[in-house]
Amino acid sequence: MFRFSVAALQFIELCSNIEPSIRDEKMGASANGDDDLPPIVLVHGIFGFGKGRLGGLSYFAGAEKKDEKVLVPDLGSLTSIYDRARELFYYLKGGQVDYGEEHSKACGHSRFGRVYEQGHYPQWDEDHPIHFVGHSAGAQVIRVLQQMLADKAFRGYENTSENWVLSVTALSGAFNGTTRAYLDGMQPEDGRSMKAICLLQLLRIGVIVYDWMDIPILKYYYNFGFDHYNMSWKKAGVWGLFDLLLGNSGPFASGDWILPDLTIQGSLRLNSHLNTFPSTYYFSYPTKRTGNLLGRTVPSSVLGIHPLLFIRVLQMCQWRHPPDVSPPFKGYRDEEWWDNDGALNTVSMTHPRFPLEHPSRFVVEDSECQPLQPGIWYYKIVEGDHILFVVNRERAGVQFDVMYDSIFERCRKHAFRKLPTMPDHV
Repeated sequence: MFRFSVAALQFIELCSNIEPSIRDEKMGASANGDDDLPPIVLVHGIFGFGKGRLGGLSYFAGAEKKDEKVLVPDLGSLTSIYDRARELFYYLKGGQVDYGEEHSKACGHSRFGRVYEQGHYPQWDEDHPIHFVGHSAGAQVIRVLQQMLADKAFRGYENTSENWVLSVTALSGAFNGTTRAYLDGMQPEDGRSMKAICLLQLLRIGVIVYDWMDIPILKYYYNFGFDHYNMSWKKAGVWGLFDLLLGNSGPFASGDWILPDLTIQGSLRLNSHLNTFPSTYYFSYPTKRTGNLLGRTVPSSVLGIHPLLFIRVLQMCQWRHPPDVSPPFKGYRDEEWWDNDGALNTVSMTHPRFPLEHPSRFVVEDSECQPLQPGIWYYKIVEGDHILFVVNRERAGVQFDVMYDSIFERCRKHAFRKLPTMPDHV
């Protein structure tokens, strides 16, 4: 019995040291085939997870099975958009994640992270571009990554360019921030700090304790992505735990986590240096679960909204920016932000709007944007809450298949720079 227990512990320890995305070599190999068909990369949002986490549960509810060349990276679920963009690059190209010397010093974490012994698409370059599909904050991660490619921000890769990205599709994309961040506890004054007593403070404490305990089987099952902060008891010790809880160190002290990026002010800071590029195709599906009743914005359904989101839909309908606090930008109006899906405001999901509005076109039917023009954000508003098209396929019903079939068809048949090698194009 004792020998069995030791063997079991050794097996658990071994599993904990293997990232799910690294273990899945078969998928990486299939994506590295000789054909010219570019892969489609699905990027999860906040609290999300990639292939191999949560006992094999699919964040995208099995949508990845609709195409032979789909990759689902496992990025930090609560890490900053910057850190996740860096992780996504090395997930695809391979090697050890390099967060950058300047950024790492400023935020107080290790410069280097996990190692991908073999990239999931190592030939990725301008001649082998990729389609990206991002849900929620995942859409902004893709935009930051594309800008990094344009800026040649990866050491040792001087030939990167924005043209490595063939298309970007956003599902409930977090482009311009959300008023929910303030309801959950972010300070509307600066969009960086948290209120002393709020829901996010409970989350902060829970994440710190979880990472400090560093239980291998739990970290293997689900990981918040803060390993580069070295918060485990082995490295931080007991006094380090007190320091983390008091807010003197760690990601919540430096602001290098996802929530500051999801405030309106945080999104303005990001958007101020993010471009929409002329050779990339852009499409967005904003979601909405509100309607108008006697001149008031109210939830459009009771049964159609997930129970976890209904109260938030109602609260976001009634949001008022504090009158004694400067608005996040000139021309801000509360009523423009009332339509929402329980997590993000619909106005935030259409396309990058603030501080500078990017080229866009509203469409009712997908056929209205054919032939697709690059450099323009096409957007189609969908009736649904924030998690309608992820995790639970049954909730969306036939809408699920219609949504992902249209996305994948657009990637395969309408978004390309050179004629694809496909049976119906020969």
